[in-house]
Formats: sequence, C-alpha cells, structure tokens
Amino acid sequence: ESSDQVILHSDQGWHYQMKKYQQTLKQHGITQSMSRKGNCLDNAVIENFFGLLKSELLYLQEFESMAHFEQELNDYIHYYNHKRMKEKLKDLSPVEYRTQVLAVA
Repeated sequence: ESSDQVILHSDQGWHYQMKKYQQTLKQHGITQSMSRKGNCLDNAVIENFFGLLKSELLYLQEFESMAHFEQELNDYIHYYNHKRMKEKLKDLSPVEYRTQVLAVA
C-alpha cells in the first residue's frame, strides 16, 4: 500500500453513504473509511480533529473566496501538526512527538 494513498475518514452520515459520492471518491483514488454503524469511536481521532478544526478555524472567520479558505486550511493544518501542543503527546506537537518516538526506536 502506497504511503501517498489518500484515506477519507468519516462517520455514517447519509451523504457519505450516497453512491455518487462514493463513486467520486473512487474516481479520484480516495479510499473511504467509515465508522461502523453505532461505533462512533472507530474514527474518534479524525472526529476530534474536525471538531477542533471547526472551533479553531471555521467558526471564527468568514472566507473571502475558495482560495482564501484553502490557504487558511493549509495554514491551520501546518499549525496543528507543527505548533499546536497536545497534553496527550507530552505537551509536544504531533510532528515533535513523532520525531522523538522515531529517534528512540
């Protein structure tokens, strides 16, 4: 399996179950990962991320254009991975934590 493969994690929302949506993902080489019915913890990590994304970015501003939104989203993802400290990761960012773990391994 390629490390470049895109996986889209989601819950069991009706829109994620639509055949047209699933076909579009497949046409673009995107693998869909849906939680099992009644198992909200299956994709808990991504559900948490999207909750933070909404509260820390989407709900705080209006976007002037799609290009503006894309730039802000890219900036947020970089911030989340490289600068946002997480208590569960010993107050390190995800990249810092991963780097430390790999250095020890």
